[in-house]
Amino acid sequence: MTALRADLRAIADMIPAGSRVLDVGCGDGALLEHLVKTLGVDGRGIELSQVNVNACVARGLSVLQGDADTDLHEYPSSVFDIVILSQTVQATRAPNVVLANLLRIGGRTIVSFPNFGHWRVRASLLFKGRMPRTKALGYHWYDTPNIHLCTIADFVETAKEADATIVQALALNADGDVRPMNIDTWGPNLLAEGAIFLLEAKQAA
Repeated sequence: MTALRADLRAIADMIPAGSRVLDVGCGDGALLEHLVKTLGVDGRGIELSQVNVNACVARGLSVLQGDADTDLHEYPSSVFDIVILSQTVQATRAPNVVLANLLRIGGRTIVSFPNFGHWRVRASLLFKGRMPRTKALGYHWYDTPNIHLCTIADFVETAKEADATIVQALALNADGDVRPMNIDTWGPNLLAEGAIFLLEAKQAA
């Protein structure tokens, strides 16, 4: 079992042992494998890339090929305790619809994403006049899968529009530092390179 990235370790720390977990956009299955083997979760995954699905199956994981934009509506409501969407929401065509489905499917939802409001991104646009490339946003403008870049402030507003309660919010930095953040201040939106949110549908709170 491979060592987890700092953001994935932080996500794992949010998940109670024995939970029913759906990892949407689970990649090669590193996080899901960790959750199954160390926390005894009942883990399932959905992943767009067939190569990654094959890698997950090779790990012994229950993962289906699917698209968050088109396939989540097929899942019954409240069938999972936790639904994870890690570094994927910005690559979906309709992030608000995807978020609504995540909150419907799971008792709680964990979403992580790169922060387009980080000061290096702002400085690149201001002084170079070009779309920025950072460790968190490392693609050229023409080949990026990130089609809906958002800031932390944008996501907080979207979560409120989805009638979700923010249970926990963490700021991520390129050096692997993960720390709690106060979403009511300007600091995280300027200084954090990424974020992790633990959300709960208000009707389930």
